[in-house]
Amino acid sequence: MIAPSILSADFARLADEAAAVGPRGDDPGADWLHVDVMDAHFVPNLTLGLPVVQSLGAATGIPLDCHLMIEDPDRWAPGYAEAGARNVTVHVEAARDPVMLAKDLRAAGSLAGLSIKPGTPLEPYLEVLRHYDTLLVMSVEPGFGGQSFIPEVLDKVRTARRLVDTGHLRLLVEIDGGINADTIEQAAEAGVDCFVAGSAVYGADDPGRAVAALREQVRRVNPHRWAG
Repeated sequence: MIAPSILSADFARLADEAAAVGPRGDDPGADWLHVDVMDAHFVPNLTLGLPVVQSLGAATGIPLDCHLMIEDPDRWAPGYAEAGARNVTVHVEAARDPVMLAKDLRAAGSLAGLSIKPGTPLEPYLEVLRHYDTLLVMSVEPGFGGQSFIPEVLDKVRTARRLVDTGHLRLLVEIDGGINADTIEQAAEAGVDCFVAGSAVYGADDPGRAVAALREQVRRVNPHRWAG
């Protein structure tokens, strides 16, 4: 799965930017559209909030993948699920009761995602992850786009992949940060299912073609996972 990040898009033209990575001909386009919500508290940057997500959801048929880099997600995150987001991801470092929050997100109609920063270990949260549908491994520090990929986080991806493959966890493994043509294959080899890409897509002359090219790189690395 390829999830272009609108953090790298033109905020004045979000509907057009979403359409640029949508289906065309035989190309299915982006699987998800990644939406970074930042509150200038949990992270130092400020982006967009629920009203923009609601408007964007009405303007595109691509499922929205909302990544909430905010304080008090227990209070605010279910609103994004109610707005129609396909997946709503919260940070374990910010959630007061991540197990209950996962239940609230699912009850509100979305998948429940849990994100961990590069410096946050995975092991203390393995039991919590049994309640989640997606794991978002941050491969840069959250809060800014355009950062360089941190390869050390792939150890967490490999651990998660092993636990999913052996049936100990049932979730989709997602990665966010510095994903481009130079890094996506090593992330795919580690076992990532969903790749968030910002500038690699929206910095290209043709964002839709960039999505297709990234997907083809993943197919070459793990052809057996794309059977059919």
